[in-house]
Amino acid sequence: MEAALLALPRLTREVFLAHRIDDLSYAEIAEVTGLSVRQIERRMADALYGLHSALQGRPLRRRWWWGWR
Repeated sequence: MEAALLALPRLTREVFLAHRIDDLSYAEIAEVTGLSVRQIERRMADALYGLHSALQGRPLRRRWWWGWR
């Protein structure tokens, strides 16, 4: 799990941990990071996709839009 988390982009990992470990809402994370709630939702989806892929034993395929971040 730790290796899968470390494979995620930094901000995506931080958003995931803030929501799942620190129990912050998307609105609270958006306020702290300066991102919109929609961007937080997208980062959570990216994190879940990345973690699911890694835990299934598949290599993490970087999505084409990850380069924009």
